[in-house]
Amino acid sequence: MATAGKVIKCRAAVAWEPTAALMMEEIEVAPPQEGEIRIKVVATGVCHTDLYHLFEGKDKRGFPTVLGHEGAGVVESVGPGVTDFKPGDKVIPLFLSQCGECKFCKCPKTNLCDRNWSSKYHDIMSDPTTRFTCRDRPILQFMGTSTFSEYTVINQIAVAKIDDDAPLERVCLLGCGISTGYGAAVNTAGVTPGSVCAVFGLGAVGLAAVMGCKNAGASRIFAVDINEQKFEKAKVFGATDFLNPKAYNKPISEVLAEMTNGGVDFSLECVGNTEVMRTALESCVKGWGVSVLVGWTDVKDFSARPIQLISGKTWKGSLFGGFKSKDSVPNLVCDYMTGKIKLDEFITHKMSLEQVNDAINLMKTGQCIRCILNISK
Repeated sequence: MATAGKVIKCRAAVAWEPTAALMMEEIEVAPPQEGEIRIKVVATGVCHTDLYHLFEGKDKRGFPTVLGHEGAGVVESVGPGVTDFKPGDKVIPLFLSQCGECKFCKCPKTNLCDRNWSSKYHDIMSDPTTRFTCRDRPILQFMGTSTFSEYTVINQIAVAKIDDDAPLERVCLLGCGISTGYGAAVNTAGVTPGSVCAVFGLGAVGLAAVMGCKNAGASRIFAVDINEQKFEKAKVFGATDFLNPKAYNKPISEVLAEMTNGGVDFSLECVGNTEVMRTALESCVKGWGVSVLVGWTDVKDFSARPIQLISGKTWKGSLFGGFKSKDSVPNLVCDYMTGKIKLDEFITHKMSLEQVNDAINLMKTGQCIRCILNISK
């Protein structure tokens, strides 16, 4: 491509400081270095983790930054040493890398990677090394991806090559939320046929967890949320029962215990709220109940009574649904294209990059499941 080896000037939504509105800016995107790929971003979802960094994490060392980590695009150019990608390839950037060489990548028990940005910089959610500049200042690349930009540069260990026929404005969702919730059910929890499940929080991640429970063969799936408008959407993904904790004068864990003869087999917390995490654990049946923390947060401690675990329950966490990223995302794209998993049904809004603040407000106020931003043609 004509731009290969040159600095590209393009549009991006820059978060200059915590809690402030994103600003449309012209940024400079440097050419890819050794082992890197420069990607033209076509579409991106707006995920709650973007809002978490902006409104909850608020660590000033993580700004200015370009948010966005749920995107898809086309390879514009590659740096030296890149052999598995070429210009024109359709790809999904990955906030969780897979180098294939570290002790974590070689272990089948985990999908972590020692070379991921989160190994050293989970507090600021960015590696200080960046290929972005704006107004002569370096701009951080959020979660190593930054898909709220027309172009981004990412290490090849954090990029998945996907089917040439994949619709980028749909499969971008597999870069985070849908893979996270779906995998938390089928991989981390290990939902079994005939089991009873409860999913707390019915955003995109929670709905994907419902879909995972359904695909794994659960016989009963409780969808729990204080926003009852989300119940109809949960039904589309396989939920069978619907509970609003505010409609009861007792803890929802007690309500679930009464309705299930002691508690559910599997519960998934998809909110990122430490109190809900405890509730999800307490909603599990003793002896074998499994509760999974899926919602992202790192600003508060969580707690529970030891008897909850002594009685035989298991409490575990899930990052990106337990999927090894580079290996799994292409397969998930194929699963979507063959009808095994849903994506279209998550999309409630479509907007331009210039409308990113409107999209953030929709998510902040619970008015959308997923908004797709069209970044470039």
